[in-house]
Amino acid sequence: MNINSEENNKVLIYTDGACSGNPGAGGYGTILVHVDKNGTKHEKELSDGFSNVTNNQMELLAVIIGLEALKKPCAVTLYSDSKYVVDAFNNHWIENWIQKGWKTAAKSPVKNVELWQRLLKAKEPHNVEFVWVKGHAGHEYNERCDTLAVNAYKTGNLKILKEM
Repeated sequence: MNINSEENNKVLIYTDGACSGNPGAGGYGTILVHVDKNGTKHEKELSDGFSNVTNNQMELLAVIIGLEALKKPCAVTLYSDSKYVVDAFNNHWIENWIQKGWKTAAKSPVKNVELWQRLLKAKEPHNVEFVWVKGHAGHEYNERCDTLAVNAYKTGNLKILKEM
């Protein structure tokens, strides 16, 4: 599937992360949606499971994997039920963390710095709008992403996050 056609490079990305325990077994689910010039909707689902991870790590990885799947610069509307991810961009936390050498307002180290840096790199070529959706509230794509994430960690074939 070529979600990055020359004629239309608008993509919707839906993401969710899930964990059983925190840390514990976890997974992410990501769905990319593109409508081509003929009005045909194309969807691509991505998911994977990991051992000994946090929910926040899986929320971040879901976004990263979605952005890394894009083959050329796109206008992206990214939907997540993670206030951690959405607020980091919409409330400019990430800019402050970078200015403070990856320290929070309380001067403690930002958690998951490697994932935040990877997300920034993946986001760089795109124009990304972050939109928060309420989780487990019947949003079709959020529910599908949650199912993908949960099924990914229930497989028992879990990766180690450091391998990513």
